[in-house]
Amino acid sequence: MSTTTVAPREGSSGLGRLKRLDWRQNLIFLGFVGIFVIFAVTLSSKGFLNPDNLLNIVRQTSTISVMAVGMVFVIGAAQIDLSVGSTAGLASVTAAVAISSWGTVPGILVGLATGIAVGGINGFFVTVVGVPSFLTTLGMLGIAEGAAMWATGAVPQNIVDPTFTNLFGSADIGPVPGLLVWTLVAVGLGHVVLRRTAFGRRVLATGGNTRAALFSGVNTKRVVFAVLVLSGALAGVAGMLYAGRFHTGSYQTGTGDELSVIAAVILGGTSLFGGRASVVGALIGSLMIGLLNNGLILMGLDSSQQQIASGAIIILAVAITRSSR
Repeated sequence: MSTTTVAPREGSSGLGRLKRLDWRQNLIFLGFVGIFVIFAVTLSSKGFLNPDNLLNIVRQTSTISVMAVGMVFVIGAAQIDLSVGSTAGLASVTAAVAISSWGTVPGILVGLATGIAVGGINGFFVTVVGVPSFLTTLGMLGIAEGAAMWATGAVPQNIVDPTFTNLFGSADIGPVPGLLVWTLVAVGLGHVVLRRTAFGRRVLATGGNTRAALFSGVNTKRVVFAVLVLSGALAGVAGMLYAGRFHTGSYQTGTGDELSVIAAVILGGTSLFGGRASVVGALIGSLMIGLLNNGLILMGLDSSQQQIASGAIIILAVAITRSSR
Protein backbone atom coordinates (compact mmCIF):
# COMPACT_ATOMS: atom_id res chain seq x y z
CA MET A 1 0.00 0.00 0.00
CA SER A 2 1.42 3.35 -0.97
CA THR A 3 1.27 6.32 1.29
CA THR A 4 0.60 9.84 0.16
CA THR A 5 2.33 12.73 1.76
CA VAL A 6 0.21 15.81 1.99
CA ALA A 7 2.19 18.99 1.74
CA PRO A 8 1.32 21.60 4.34
CA ARG A 9 -0.86 24.39 3.07
CA GLU A 10 0.91 27.67 2.48
CA GLY A 11 -1.60 29.49 4.67
CA SER A 12 -0.78 27.23 7.64
CA SER A 13 2.54 28.94 8.26
CA GLY A 14 3.38 32.49 9.15
CA LEU A 15 5.39 32.77 5.94
CA GLY A 16 2.36 31.71 3.91
CA ARG A 17 0.21 34.33 5.56
CA LEU A 18 2.87 36.92 4.87
CA LYS A 19 2.99 35.95 1.20
CA ARG A 20 -0.77 36.23 0.95
CA LEU A 21 -0.76 39.70 2.53
CA ASP A 22 -1.60 42.13 -0.24
CA TRP A 23 0.19 45.33 0.70
CA ARG A 24 -1.48 47.03 -2.25
CA GLN A 25 -4.73 47.18 -0.28
CA ASN A 26 -3.02 49.71 1.96
CA LEU A 27 -1.96 52.05 -0.84
CA ILE A 28 -4.25 54.80 0.44
CA PHE A 29 -2.46 54.77 3.80
CA LEU A 30 0.97 54.66 2.15
CA GLY A 31 -0.04 57.49 -0.17
CA PHE A 32 -1.29 59.60 2.72
CA VAL A 33 1.95 59.12 4.65
CA GLY A 34 4.01 59.82 1.53
CA ILE A 35 2.21 63.10 0.75
CA PHE A 36 2.44 64.15 4.39
CA VAL A 37 6.20 63.52 4.48
CA ILE A 38 6.79 65.37 1.20
CA PHE A 39 4.87 68.42 2.40
CA ALA A 40 6.49 68.25 5.83
CA VAL A 41 9.96 68.41 4.24
CA THR A 42 9.27 70.95 1.49
CA LEU A 43 6.90 73.23 3.41
CA SER A 44 8.37 73.13 6.90
CA SER A 45 9.47 76.74 6.61
CA LYS A 46 5.93 77.80 5.67
CA GLY A 47 4.31 76.39 8.78
CA PHE A 48 2.90 73.15 7.39
CA LEU A 49 3.76 71.26 10.59
CA ASN A 50 2.40 74.01 12.82
CA PRO A 51 -0.23 72.41 15.10
CA ASP A 52 -2.72 75.15 14.24
CA ASN A 53 -2.32 74.38 10.54
CA LEU A 54 -2.76 70.63 11.06
CA LEU A 55 -5.86 71.21 13.18
CA ASN A 56 -7.17 73.54 10.49
CA ILE A 57 -6.90 70.68 7.97
CA VAL A 58 -9.01 68.54 10.30
CA ARG A 59 -11.61 71.30 10.64
CA GLN A 60 -11.80 71.87 6.90
CA THR A 61 -12.26 68.19 6.10
CA SER A 62 -14.65 67.29 8.91
CA THR A 63 -17.86 67.93 6.98
CA ILE A 64 -16.52 66.01 3.97
CA SER A 65 -15.60 63.12 6.27
CA VAL A 66 -19.07 63.03 7.85
CA MET A 67 -20.79 62.99 4.46
CA ALA A 68 -18.29 60.41 3.20
CA VAL A 69 -19.49 57.95 5.85
CA GLY A 70 -22.98 58.00 4.34
CA MET A 71 -21.57 57.88 0.81
CA VAL A 72 -19.61 54.70 1.66
CA PHE A 73 -22.91 52.91 2.29
CA VAL A 74 -24.50 54.35 -0.85
CA ILE A 75 -21.64 53.42 -3.18
CA GLY A 76 -21.13 50.13 -1.34
CA ALA A 77 -24.71 49.30 -2.39
CA ALA A 78 -23.82 50.21 -6.01
CA GLN A 79 -25.73 53.52 -5.95
CA ILE A 80 -24.65 57.18 -6.02
CA ASP A 81 -25.81 60.34 -4.25
CA LEU A 82 -24.97 63.59 -6.02
CA SER A 83 -27.25 65.68 -3.79
CA VAL A 84 -25.23 65.61 -0.54
CA GLY A 85 -23.66 69.05 -1.02
CA SER A 86 -26.93 70.85 -1.78
CA THR A 87 -28.67 68.88 0.99
CA ALA A 88 -26.09 70.21 3.44
CA GLY A 89 -26.78 73.73 2.23
CA LEU A 90 -30.55 73.30 2.57
CA ALA A 91 -30.17 71.81 6.07
CA SER A 92 -27.98 74.72 7.15
CA VAL A 93 -30.68 77.15 6.01
CA THR A 94 -33.64 75.33 7.54
CA ALA A 95 -31.78 74.88 10.82
CA ALA A 96 -30.86 78.58 10.92
CA VAL A 97 -34.43 79.70 10.22
CA ALA A 98 -35.86 77.28 12.80
CA ILE A 99 -33.37 78.38 15.45
CA SER A 100 -34.30 82.04 15.00
CA SER A 101 -38.00 81.17 15.24
CA TRP A 102 -38.21 78.37 17.80
CA GLY A 103 -34.85 77.85 19.49
CA THR A 104 -31.93 75.44 19.57
CA VAL A 105 -33.53 72.00 19.86
CA PRO A 106 -36.24 72.58 17.22
CA GLY A 107 -33.53 73.97 14.94
CA ILE A 108 -31.45 70.82 15.30
CA LEU A 109 -34.47 68.60 14.70
CA VAL A 110 -35.49 70.58 11.62
CA GLY A 111 -31.96 70.43 10.19
CA LEU A 112 -31.78 66.68 10.70
CA ALA A 113 -35.32 66.18 9.37
CA THR A 114 -34.37 68.11 6.24
CA GLY A 115 -31.59 65.66 5.45
CA ILE A 116 -33.77 62.65 6.20
CA ALA A 117 -36.59 64.04 4.02
CA VAL A 118 -34.28 64.60 1.05
CA GLY A 119 -32.83 61.12 1.47
CA GLY A 120 -36.32 59.65 1.71
CA ILE A 121 -37.43 61.38 -1.48
CA ASN A 122 -34.32 60.11 -3.26
CA GLY A 123 -34.98 56.61 -1.94
CA PHE A 124 -38.62 56.69 -3.04
CA PHE A 125 -37.84 57.61 -6.62
CA VAL A 126 -35.00 55.10 -6.86
CA THR A 127 -36.72 52.10 -5.27
CA VAL A 128 -40.41 52.68 -6.01
CA VAL A 129 -40.50 54.70 -9.22
CA GLY A 130 -37.37 53.07 -10.60
CA VAL A 131 -35.40 56.18 -11.56
CA PRO A 132 -31.62 55.51 -11.44
CA SER A 133 -29.94 57.05 -8.42
CA PHE A 134 -27.60 59.09 -10.63
CA LEU A 135 -30.51 60.90 -12.27
CA THR A 136 -32.62 61.15 -9.12
CA THR A 137 -29.90 62.71 -7.00
CA LEU A 138 -28.69 64.91 -9.86
CA GLY A 139 -32.20 66.38 -10.04
CA MET A 140 -32.35 66.68 -6.26
CA LEU A 141 -29.06 68.60 -6.30
CA GLY A 142 -30.79 71.41 -8.19
CA ILE A 143 -34.04 71.14 -6.23
CA ALA A 144 -32.38 71.39 -2.82
CA GLU A 145 -30.15 74.28 -3.80
CA GLY A 146 -33.05 76.12 -5.44
CA ALA A 147 -35.29 75.55 -2.41
CA ALA A 148 -32.66 76.95 -0.06
CA MET A 149 -32.18 79.99 -2.29
CA TRP A 150 -35.91 80.58 -2.72
CA ALA A 151 -36.73 80.20 0.99
CA THR A 152 -34.17 82.82 2.02
CA GLY A 153 -34.12 85.10 -1.00
CA ALA A 154 -30.46 84.08 -1.40
CA VAL A 155 -29.68 85.96 1.83
CA PRO A 156 -27.45 84.16 4.40
CA GLN A 157 -29.24 83.43 7.68
CA ASN A 158 -27.17 84.46 10.68
CA ILE A 159 -27.09 82.22 13.76
CA VAL A 160 -26.54 83.95 17.09
CA ASP A 161 -27.36 80.97 19.30
CA PRO A 162 -24.11 80.11 21.14
CA THR A 163 -25.42 76.71 22.26
CA PHE A 164 -25.93 75.61 18.68
CA THR A 165 -22.68 77.04 17.35
CA ASN A 166 -20.65 75.55 20.19
CA LEU A 167 -22.27 72.15 19.75
CA PHE A 168 -21.89 72.13 15.98
CA GLY A 169 -18.35 73.11 15.27
CA SER A 170 -17.24 76.27 16.99
CA ALA A 171 -16.18 74.96 20.39
CA ASP A 172 -13.17 72.81 21.24
CA ILE A 173 -12.83 70.18 23.94
CA GLY A 174 -9.50 71.20 25.41
CA PRO A 175 -7.02 71.03 22.50
CA VAL A 176 -9.37 68.80 20.48
CA PRO A 177 -11.58 70.54 17.90
CA GLY A 178 -15.26 69.76 18.31
CA LEU A 179 -15.42 69.02 14.59
CA LEU A 180 -12.86 66.25 15.08
CA VAL A 181 -15.10 64.68 17.72
CA TRP A 182 -18.03 64.70 15.29
CA THR A 183 -15.84 63.11 12.64
CA LEU A 184 -14.58 60.35 14.91
CA VAL A 185 -18.07 59.55 16.17
CA ALA A 186 -19.47 59.33 12.63
CA VAL A 187 -16.56 57.23 11.38
CA GLY A 188 -16.59 54.95 14.42
CA LEU A 189 -20.30 54.25 14.24
CA GLY A 190 -20.17 53.86 10.45
CA HIS A 191 -17.32 51.37 10.67
CA VAL A 192 -19.09 49.26 13.29
CA VAL A 193 -22.36 49.23 11.35
CA LEU A 194 -20.65 48.31 8.07
CA ARG A 195 -18.41 45.60 9.48
CA ARG A 196 -20.26 44.23 12.49
CA THR A 197 -23.96 44.28 11.70
CA ALA A 198 -26.36 42.41 9.46
CA PHE A 199 -27.30 45.69 7.79
CA GLY A 200 -23.71 46.27 6.72
CA ARG A 201 -23.50 42.78 5.26
CA ARG A 202 -26.75 43.35 3.36
CA VAL A 203 -25.40 46.61 1.94
CA LEU A 204 -22.28 44.91 0.58
CA ALA A 205 -24.29 41.94 -0.67
CA THR A 206 -26.66 44.27 -2.51
CA GLY A 207 -23.80 46.12 -4.14
CA GLY A 208 -21.79 43.00 -4.91
CA ASN A 209 -24.52 41.01 -6.65
CA THR A 210 -28.09 42.23 -6.42
CA ARG A 211 -29.63 39.07 -7.87
CA ALA A 212 -27.68 36.79 -5.54
CA ALA A 213 -28.67 39.00 -2.60
CA LEU A 214 -32.33 38.70 -3.59
CA PHE A 215 -32.07 34.92 -3.76
CA SER A 216 -30.47 35.01 -0.31
CA GLY A 217 -33.50 36.77 1.12
CA VAL A 218 -32.13 40.32 1.19
CA ASN A 219 -34.71 43.02 0.53
CA THR A 220 -32.43 45.01 -1.77
CA LYS A 221 -34.92 47.83 -2.34
CA ARG A 222 -35.21 48.37 1.39
CA VAL A 223 -31.41 48.42 1.67
CA VAL A 224 -31.09 50.99 -1.12
CA PHE A 225 -33.81 53.15 0.44
CA ALA A 226 -32.06 52.96 3.82
CA VAL A 227 -28.61 53.94 2.54
CA LEU A 228 -30.02 56.96 0.69
CA VAL A 229 -31.84 58.09 3.84
CA LEU A 230 -28.64 57.60 5.83
CA SER A 231 -26.69 59.65 3.31
CA GLY A 232 -29.27 62.43 3.49
CA ALA A 233 -29.27 62.40 7.29
CA LEU A 234 -25.49 62.72 7.48
CA ALA A 235 -25.57 65.48 4.86
CA GLY A 236 -28.03 67.25 7.15
CA VAL A 237 -25.60 66.88 10.06
CA ALA A 238 -22.80 68.20 7.86
CA GLY A 239 -24.95 71.21 6.96
CA MET A 240 -25.45 72.00 10.63
CA LEU A 241 -21.71 71.62 11.22
CA TYR A 242 -21.14 74.18 8.48
CA ALA A 243 -23.75 76.45 10.05
CA GLY A 244 -22.24 76.06 13.51
CA ARG A 245 -18.72 76.71 12.31
CA PHE A 246 -19.52 79.79 10.23
CA HIS A 247 -22.46 81.03 12.35
CA THR A 248 -24.64 81.21 9.28
CA GLY A 249 -26.85 79.12 7.04
CA SER A 250 -26.54 79.65 3.30
CA TYR A 251 -27.71 77.97 0.10
CA GLN A 252 -24.06 78.11 -1.04
CA THR A 253 -22.99 75.90 1.86
CA GLY A 254 -21.71 72.57 0.57
CA THR A 255 -21.64 73.64 -3.08
CA GLY A 256 -19.46 71.17 -4.97
CA ASP A 257 -18.88 68.99 -1.91
CA GLU A 258 -20.41 65.96 -3.61
CA LEU A 259 -17.33 65.65 -5.83
CA SER A 260 -14.92 65.78 -2.89
CA VAL A 261 -17.04 63.29 -0.95
CA ILE A 262 -17.15 60.79 -3.81
CA ALA A 263 -13.42 61.24 -4.45
CA ALA A 264 -12.63 60.60 -0.77
CA VAL A 265 -14.74 57.43 -0.74
CA ILE A 266 -13.19 56.04 -3.93
CA LEU A 267 -9.68 56.96 -2.81
CA GLY A 268 -10.41 55.12 0.43
CA GLY A 269 -10.91 51.81 -1.35
CA THR A 270 -14.68 51.66 -1.85
CA SER A 271 -15.50 50.16 -5.24
CA LEU A 272 -17.48 52.45 -7.51
CA PHE A 273 -19.36 49.34 -8.66
CA GLY A 274 -20.39 48.30 -5.13
CA GLY A 275 -19.66 45.28 -2.99
CA ARG A 276 -16.47 46.57 -1.37
CA ALA A 277 -16.36 49.51 1.03
CA SER A 278 -14.29 51.04 3.81
CA VAL A 279 -15.38 53.77 6.22
CA VAL A 280 -11.89 54.19 7.68
CA GLY A 281 -10.46 54.36 4.16
CA ALA A 282 -12.94 57.14 3.31
CA LEU A 283 -11.68 59.11 6.32
CA ILE A 284 -8.10 58.77 5.09
CA GLY A 285 -9.22 59.76 1.60
CA SER A 286 -10.92 62.86 2.97
CA LEU A 287 -7.84 63.83 4.97
CA MET A 288 -5.66 63.26 1.91
CA ILE A 289 -7.77 65.70 -0.12
CA GLY A 290 -7.56 68.24 2.71
CA LEU A 291 -3.81 67.68 2.94
CA LEU A 292 -3.40 68.27 -0.79
CA ASN A 293 -5.46 71.45 -0.75
CA ASN A 294 -3.58 72.84 2.24
CA GLY A 295 -0.14 71.99 0.83
CA LEU A 296 -0.94 73.49 -2.57
CA ILE A 297 -2.12 76.71 -0.92
CA LEU A 298 1.10 76.94 1.08
CA MET A 299 3.04 76.42 -2.16
CA GLY A 300 1.46 79.61 -3.45
CA LEU A 301 -0.66 78.09 -6.21
CA ASP A 302 -3.75 80.04 -7.20
CA SER A 303 -7.18 78.40 -7.12
CA SER A 304 -7.12 77.29 -10.77
CA GLN A 305 -3.70 75.68 -10.37
CA GLN A 306 -4.82 74.02 -7.15
CA GLN A 307 -7.80 72.45 -8.91
CA ILE A 308 -5.62 71.15 -11.75
CA ALA A 309 -2.96 69.71 -9.46
CA SER A 310 -5.42 68.25 -6.96
CA GLY A 311 -7.56 66.68 -9.71
CA ALA A 312 -4.53 65.16 -11.43
CA ILE A 313 -3.23 63.66 -8.18
CA ILE A 314 -6.64 62.17 -7.34
CA ILE A 315 -6.97 60.60 -10.81
CA LEU A 316 -3.45 59.20 -10.55
CA ALA A 317 -4.08 57.80 -7.06
CA VAL A 318 -7.33 56.11 -8.08
CA ALA A 319 -5.72 54.70 -11.24
CA ILE A 320 -2.82 53.22 -9.27
CA THR A 321 -5.14 51.76 -6.66
CA ARG A 322 -7.42 50.13 -9.26
CA SER A 323 -4.56 48.73 -11.36
CA SER A 324 -2.92 47.19 -8.32
CA ARG A 325 -5.95 45.14 -7.26
